[in-house]
Amino acid sequence: MSFFVSGVILSGYKKKLHCAAKLKTKMIMKRILFICVFVSISLLSCFSLPELRFNADRKFKIVQFTDVHYVPGNDKSGVALRTIVETVEAEHPDLVIFSGDVVTGKPAEQGWKIILDELERRSVPFCVVPGNHDDEQDLSREQISALVKQYKMNVNARKDPKIKGVLNTVVEVKGTKGERASFLLYCLDSNAYPADSRFKGYGWFAADQIEWYKRMSEKYTRKNGNAPLPALAFFHIPLPEYREAYDKKENKRFGERKERECSPELNSGMFASMIEAGDVMGVFVGHDHDNDYIVNAYGIALGYGRFTGGKTTYTNMENGARVIELTEGERMFRTYIRLQSGEIKDMAVFPSDF
Repeated sequence: MSFFVSGVILSGYKKKLHCAAKLKTKMIMKRILFICVFVSISLLSCFSLPELRFNADRKFKIVQFTDVHYVPGNDKSGVALRTIVETVEAEHPDLVIFSGDVVTGKPAEQGWKIILDELERRSVPFCVVPGNHDDEQDLSREQISALVKQYKMNVNARKDPKIKGVLNTVVEVKGTKGERASFLLYCLDSNAYPADSRFKGYGWFAADQIEWYKRMSEKYTRKNGNAPLPALAFFHIPLPEYREAYDKKENKRFGERKERECSPELNSGMFASMIEAGDVMGVFVGHDHDNDYIVNAYGIALGYGRFTGGKTTYTNMENGARVIELTEGERMFRTYIRLQSGEIKDMAVFPSDF
């Protein structure tokens, strides 16, 4: 009997030892996982941003893709992906900018990876600003921001400034020589919809975003001997000034307007701040799929990209992209639309052609 009891006790003791060992192993594995995640995040934060610089010919080329509206698993998205790949291979851009509504289907993470992997494997630097539809899937704006920044070729600031929205950033383009910024690219979250129920339609720039832009502009102006650095701005939703500028008969324009501009009802003053700062010479947006024009508004070019997506959403235009070429030391740019077919249209030089 005593042997039987001892055996039971010993068996129970062995089980306890086994359970304890399993628990200890799980705890160790959790610690290892935590360390791996911590190291990964630390390494990500230490990644230096890809350096952007004018080339030996003093040129810098940007390709703007807008309203890709990629839906994972939808065959109609294939043309959008082909347009991105073929445009990059034809134009060899120094930077790609996605101006919102990039992935508009679930699973959104898969869609983002399919698109951004194409640029990563080609070592093409890229910047992303969100549209009003990007966070309507299964990723929040903050999750999209974190996902985008995992890529080594992404040039968005690794830490979002503490203002409304995500992926707000100012990108420096350095000169052919030296380490000082020669040109600036403001890439901004134009938000989605009004939080104030008195307004319909689409969102506008918040006061803290405008103040942040003004601080950045003032900082770079001081560093440049109190002369504003030439700059462009990219975001998703067109400013209210777009409609007014296009409607003025005396303003010269290139491209097409096939739908009414879907600007916010409230004008929060971003355009006025750009006029006062004196650095931004061109603004490029998306949002309105059937507009691709560019027009002069008081010395600032207000332009659209070219709708890049497929038939996963509305469009009455052949898809494509906008190309913008900068010249170091000159307050001007050359721009045109490249269609998916390869056709080039609406070539213009700002400001001389306007």
